[in-house]
Amino acid sequence: VSFGVDIKYTETALEMFAALREAVKGADALIMTAAVADYRPEKPAVDKIKKGAEGLDLHLVANPDILASLQGDFIKVGFAAESRDLMINAVKKMTDKNLDIIAANDISQPDSTFGSDTTRLTLFFKNGRVEELPLLKKQEAAARLLDEISGLL
Repeated sequence: VSFGVDIKYTETALEMFAALREAVKGADALIMTAAVADYRPEKPAVDKIKKGAEGLDLHLVANPDILASLQGDFIKVGFAAESRDLMINAVKKMTDKNLDIIAANDISQPDSTFGSDTTRLTLFFKNGRVEELPLLKKQEAAARLLDEISGLL
């Protein structure tokens, strides 16, 4: 863990939201890489659900949009993993969530998927600037993103 990084472990989207509301107080930047579930069970089961003759109806309710909801005097960065329409989808997400930067990658490319050691990020900035990074190891891409964030502080 790097200096200035404070890790909070949570199990649910609601726990994450509560932890982040506290964590962003006084923060310089919020970098959200987590793909938080959009929905949760309306009534979580306390015990194991036994198999029955009937089907099972699962009622879901929306989780809060954590990234869109967190506001403050800090740089807000999100990520978009897209398989098509990278620019359109990333810019829409950046606008909808009021981000300063969105780091988007085209996951349809074999060298830029979740399981690979490399990525091709395209950084979209609130001011309209676009920075296409070359194929980089994920550690190098993270360093480049941090450089861009530092430049906004």
